[in-house]
Amino acid sequence: MPKSDESPLVLETRGITKRFDHIIANNNISIKLRKGEIIAVLGENGAGKSTLMNILFGLYKPTSGSILIDGLPVSFDSPRDAIAKGLGMVHQHFMLVPTLTVTQNIVLGKEPVRLGHVLYKRARRSVVELSKRYGLTVNPDARLEDLSVGLQQRVEILKALYRNARVLILDEPTAVLTPGEVEELFAVLRNLAADGTSIIIITHKLEEVKALSDRVYILRRGELVGECRTASASAAELANFMVGRDVVLAVERPAPRPKPEPIFSLESLFVHSSRGLPALKGVDLAVGRGEILGIAGVEGNGQKELCEVIAGLITPDSGKILFKGEDVSRWSVRRRMDAGMGYVPQDRRVSGLVLPFSVEENLALGRSDRPPLSRHGFMKFAALRAQALQLMENYDIRTSGPEARVSTLSGGNQQKIILAREFSRNPDFLLISQPTRGLDVGAIEYVYRRILELKERGVAILLISMELEELFALADRIAVLHGGQVVFESPTATTNEAQIGEYMIRGRYERSIS
Repeated sequence: MPKSDESPLVLETRGITKRFDHIIANNNISIKLRKGEIIAVLGENGAGKSTLMNILFGLYKPTSGSILIDGLPVSFDSPRDAIAKGLGMVHQHFMLVPTLTVTQNIVLGKEPVRLGHVLYKRARRSVVELSKRYGLTVNPDARLEDLSVGLQQRVEILKALYRNARVLILDEPTAVLTPGEVEELFAVLRNLAADGTSIIIITHKLEEVKALSDRVYILRRGELVGECRTASASAAELANFMVGRDVVLAVERPAPRPKPEPIFSLESLFVHSSRGLPALKGVDLAVGRGEILGIAGVEGNGQKELCEVIAGLITPDSGKILFKGEDVSRWSVRRRMDAGMGYVPQDRRVSGLVLPFSVEENLALGRSDRPPLSRHGFMKFAALRAQALQLMENYDIRTSGPEARVSTLSGGNQQKIILAREFSRNPDFLLISQPTRGLDVGAIEYVYRRILELKERGVAILLISMELEELFALADRIAVLHGGQVVFESPTATTNEAQIGEYMIRGRYERSIS
């Protein structure tokens, strides 16, 4: 049930403004959060959502304005101050230690101690009690690195609740979850709200906003441009508020062509992970010109190794990678790129960008030593700048200029740099992993359109995504990777999300008997 306006105010911001040199990230933003309420903060990439949340959690200090907790002004110099006042934050990239147990991660920094010794059994009991109280079932003794992403997120939430958080801030909480895990998370959040916890979610997924939140605040270019009760606005209206124009929420996928001859294929591919465990077990896949093959699967089922072996970062144990009729299994990354293969990696910060480099330098990666960007071994800086300005305009990359460090950009703008660089190389085959992770609805619409343009130009595309909605919007066929094997493959038109979800989780499909 939506919370009444009579519920007590827990958190309020009044006129929050944040400047970074000449850039205004937040301008006079005022929001309210009541006890047991779930609010969503929507906005395009660079709209100021993360800046506002970082101010609330003590990572930034506002240039002006105030924060009130229970009606009283507070000032945070660090996250420790925010935690002491009852705020907890679950970041999109979890702040956990993979080699520690669940219990150790939850109590880290606030362990029960007697005479200098950590009372592990007492800590474990506290974790078990919290898990039962909030329905966040997780093995307290499991090592974190052995848990699924969904369970790791539960650990993050328990970590905040262990520190008595009354306000939970969740940044893109469903970005890496399966449909089933999303449903479980929403049930947990509703239970928390019913128990009196107040929740702020930052997300770009409009249907999830509609399904979960009581009210929505919408930011655009650092300013608050809208606020409403969620039930009173459609997804299309929310999207319009976000970007200031009508947004097409459903792309029109061209009718599938007759099955083309494969230009790229994998034959009985076996690969071990960096930990020496079997990651891909006899994978066979093929994609032809002008075709999009989507790869679905719960994260950790071989997607990482699939990307690395196709891109040339690792070598297969056995099997073949065929491109234009040649076995490229042992070709270098550069040779594959020169032959017409492109790659959009999943983790933009680790694999896709050099964060200390400028926008123009990152846009030139992989071709800075050849015309038109260089001549006789010398960089042509005017050409570098001209290319950057053109791609920034074409791909709506928002930054102070081509010389800006990529580390200062929002995640969405960082992603656009990678897409601009790889799409503009005119590849014949393109491996795309999680292309819209962290992007807002306007940017997603744009990326979908560009991917479909590549398809129409005859590019063969292998699309790996955690978003089933994305795969069904773009792919001609969908294959499911489970336990390092392709357990199912079907034309998109003859399957559905429920069936794909079953294969993702179980590796098989059990048709229910009514």
